[in-house]
Formats: sequence, C-alpha cells, structure tokens
Amino acid sequence: MKQIELVIFDWAGTTIDYGCFAPVESFIEAFKQYDIEPSIEEVRKPMGMLKIDHIRTMLGMERINSLWQEKHARPWTEDDVEKIYSVMERKTLEILPNFVELKPGLLETVEKLREKGIKIGSTTGYTDEMMSIVLPIASKKGYKPDFWISPNGVNNFGRPYPYMIFRNLEKLEISSVKNVIKVGDTISDIKEGKNAGLISVGVIEGSSIMGLSQEEYEALSEDERQREINRVENSFKEAGADYVIKDIRGILDLI
Repeated sequence: MKQIELVIFDWAGTTIDYGCFAPVESFIEAFKQYDIEPSIEEVRKPMGMLKIDHIRTMLGMERINSLWQEKHARPWTEDDVEKIYSVMERKTLEILPNFVELKPGLLETVEKLREKGIKIGSTTGYTDEMMSIVLPIASKKGYKPDFWISPNGVNNFGRPYPYMIFRNLEKLEISSVKNVIKVGDTISDIKEGKNAGLISVGVIEGSSIMGLSQEEYEALSEDERQREINRVENSFKEAGADYVIKDIRGILDLI
C-alpha cells in the first residue's frame, strides 16, 4: 500500500460503542412516541447518515410510510421529521454517557499508527452537542484523535457527502486524498470515503451492520460467527469498500 498520511475513523460502532447501540435505542424510542415501532433492520439500514436525514430515510421506507398514514391519516411532513428528531436528540443526549466504551484494539492500533507518523482523524453522524459528551469520556479512556468534525461543521452536509473528510485533510495538512484511509462500520461510511476519493475500509466486528453486542458475538458458534462475518463483508463490498477488516487492528496489516 502507498504511503499513508492519515487514517480517518468513524465513532460509534468503529472506535466506541461495540455494536453501535446508542443511536439504535434513540431512534426506536423517538418513533415509538409517534406510534411507530421500527424494526432493528429498518433503524440500522441508514446508520451513519446525518441523524435528521436518517429519520427522513426511515419515514420513506415502505412499511414505515404505510404505518404512518395508517396511524395519522395523512402523509408525514418536514414538521414531523423535526419533531421526531427532537425526541431522538434528547434521548441520545440522555443515554450517550453509557455508550462511550472503547472498542477492543483501538488504543494499541492508534499508538502503532502514530509511531509510523500517521495522523488520526475522525468523522461522525453525531452532532456537536452529542460529541461534547463523547469526547471528554473517550479522552479520559485514552482516545483522542488529532481532529474531529460533525455534520454541524459542514452546514449539515453529513454522510455520504465527502465534506467532513475534506475538512480533516485541510486541518491536518494532508498532501493527497490518495494517502488517506477511511475506516467505518456502516454503508454510509464506505460511501463517504469513496465520494472523497479515499481508500475505504469496512470493519466487521462490533459494526452497526453486524448489530451484535460483544457478548452476543462471542456466544455465537464458529459456523454462526463465520456466516455473520461473510454477511457483513458482502454488504461492505457491495457498497464499494476497497478492503474489509475483521477488527480495527486489521488496519495495521493493510498499511
């Protein structure tokens, strides 16, 4: 692989919150407030997008759209999107402190990357307000990237738009998109990386696509575990991932 100057990591599901559970719980609770109970699959499919875009995408899903009209006797509107988002945001802020556990292998991987002179960047679907909760907790646990940005910093053009990535490159003074790797656990992460012209890498274990806690994953039989790994890997590859790694330590093998 060419000389890498920067690795840009996602947050929930990639570096923290094994299985990416904080956003899932928040979206489910928000929709329940409006008499809609989404499935885990429906919640996870748009994961990684700007949160308000995530809500629009869910409302546009055939089953949820039909349920909305059945329950409310009218099509959903942008006002509904804003109201659901408000509930989701409040719920997320309440529970976030409980979902900032670092994923296995993160600190040792970051340390080894820095030993190679590689900078650590990050993008997220969380807002600035959410990150104000996440950052100090992650820092106390030993993880502090060289730069972070949320969609708020790019006029709310979150994933799959490439603008958060471009801000990383600008602030960290990177010479070329060709020397950067984006690592994430959602389809939106992969598309964000590809839209920016980066090497785009999907991480399997603890990902939103896999959707299992560490305990659930470790309790799988060898055959069940391999089926899950294959399923997630195929999803990343279909989205255009250049590489797929089992866990975050795999980035060191790529480099």
